[in-house]
Order: sequence, then C-alpha cells, then structure tokens
Amino acid sequence: MPATPLEVENLSAGYGPTRVLEGVSFSVPAGARLAVLGRNGMGKTTLLATLAGQTKRYDGRIRIGAADVTAMPSAARAHKGLGYVPQARCIFPTLTVEENLFVGLKDRPRSAIEEAYGMFPRLKERRRNLGNQLSGGEQQMLSTARTILGRPSVLLLDEPLEGLAPVICEELMAAFAELAKTGDMTILLVEQRIQSALDFADHVIVLERGRLAWAGAPKELSDDHDVVERLLGVGGLH
Repeated sequence: MPATPLEVENLSAGYGPTRVLEGVSFSVPAGARLAVLGRNGMGKTTLLATLAGQTKRYDGRIRIGAADVTAMPSAARAHKGLGYVPQARCIFPTLTVEENLFVGLKDRPRSAIEEAYGMFPRLKERRRNLGNQLSGGEQQMLSTARTILGRPSVLLLDEPLEGLAPVICEELMAAFAELAKTGDMTILLVEQRIQSALDFADHVIVLERGRLAWAGAPKELSDDHDVVERLLGVGGLH
C-alpha cells in the first residue's frame, strides 16, 4: 500500500500505572522521514511501542491515514499498514533466513523475497543459515527486511544501529535512504547516532521526560548548539 500520513494527538501512555509519555502531539506527512531523538530514558522506545499498540494508553489518538487505530490491537494496526522493527531484533532464531523472510510476506508471492535480497545482499548469502547463526548486524537486516516485505505504509525503526560496527551502520542507513527515496513508506526513526538520524530525516522531534521538547528541521537543530547540549547531552554535531 502507498505511504500514508501519521497523526498523533495528545498521546499519554506507559506501562501499568507508570506514565512515560505525557501529551505528545505531532504529525508526519505521507512519505516523510521523522527522526525521534532524546537522551536515554526519555520515552523514545515507548513512543514507538505505543504506536504499535504494545503499551497502556491513557489518553490521546493515533491515526494512520484515514484510519483511527487508537483502540486497535497490534495485529489490526499492522493490517492498516503499520510496520514495526523493535530494538530487540525479534527474529525466529531456529528458522533459516529465508524462512524468517517468508513469514513477513503476508499474502505476497514467495518470489517477493528477492526484494529483501536486493536490499541486503548478505542475507542472500546467508539464506540457509539459522537466525541464531547470524551476526548482530545481519539479524538487524533480517528483522528490517522481514517487516519491509509486508509493504507497510508507515515504518517504525527503533534504534536499528545499536551496537553495530560502523560499516554495518553505513550499509543499513544507505538501505533506509534508498527505501525513503521511493516515497512508498512514511518512516519514523529512533536513533542514538544523532548525526546519522539528522542526515536521514526531513523533520525532527526531541523528547524530554516523555514530553515533546523540540520540533523542527534537522538543520535547525544542528545549528542550535544550546538545544543540542541541553536536550541531547552532546556539545555539538559534525
């Protein structure tokens, strides 16, 4: 399905009685790329998990295109076009790479797996290996490719570069950039590698203690050294 806009209005959510997000509102146009930044523990992962229907929502609304998915379970949100690549790299460790990818096809023909191999050629080289035989970077590629094969209209990426070697990070970000160029997906990226996120995104939001603390264009953030130091804890970007 084609890219759709995402709208979040006054969203408050958390886990059990613990509120993590408070009154978060933002919108992402169809086909746009949003970077979600903030220091550790500020609610970034909780935001994506909430969009995917995996936390307790206290207030607010979530819309994917024309669909109000606020009260929908995770599976129904996926049916409406939401794709989620969690930080934990949730693959099936005892299935082969190709079997993992097959799970992501939904109702698409098996031949569509070649799209994943085109995006990440090393997965084709490892297609007969089990998930638990892959490196961390290969597992991240597999988790991402499996989700993309389902052709989501909104794609959530939660810290895809965490713990990976620089060469793998470059490979992943290049793949995300190529995916974004198609305009087929609206992409939200949570990432601790701030410069990589800014290079990728066309809009940025920064969370501080579960609230929206800043929003604007990547260059605006890069040029505002006081905001970068205060909200992200770094002295400057290069």
